[in-house]
Amino acid sequence: MLRQFIAGVGGIGLAVTLSQFPEYAQQYTQRLGGAVDELRVITEDFDRAAAESGLDRESALDRYEASTDSFLAERGDSMNRTFLRYEQLSSTLERIQGADPLQRLQSLPAYLDTDIGRRTLENYKPAVPVTMEGILYAGGGFILGYLVLSGLVRFCALPFRKRRSRDRIYRS
Repeated sequence: MLRQFIAGVGGIGLAVTLSQFPEYAQQYTQRLGGAVDELRVITEDFDRAAAESGLDRESALDRYEASTDSFLAERGDSMNRTFLRYEQLSSTLERIQGADPLQRLQSLPAYLDTDIGRRTLENYKPAVPVTMEGILYAGGGFILGYLVLSGLVRFCALPFRKRRSRDRIYRS
């Protein structure tokens, strides 16, 4: 009875925890989409200004790099990093939007390693899972938590069960 209670509590705890992942993923995706949108504006503005001067992006960056003015050279490096970040975040956003629920869960460590992932976690607002995905995560979490804690309680109780069986044999 105690084992079932402890396993049930573990199941509920893991169900609640896993049911929050779809909401975290949704909040992360919103933040990521916002960052991509802003970087797109910066990138398109730079490309437009370069084109108006008869340059492509690489030629414009080369002019920054060739400058003897350290401020301009550093701005060129900064813009290059901005373009790289835009490409990386755009690619991540495409992968997330095309991923199924299991693929998103498998990618969780990548979300947490990014600056956006950390900020999402810092500002995360829990939500009640009313989507099918949230309910499936909650159900899976309950089953997994129940089985793990049930097995752990059984394992921890093994030394005590052997004593009871030996005690019964000696009493006979």
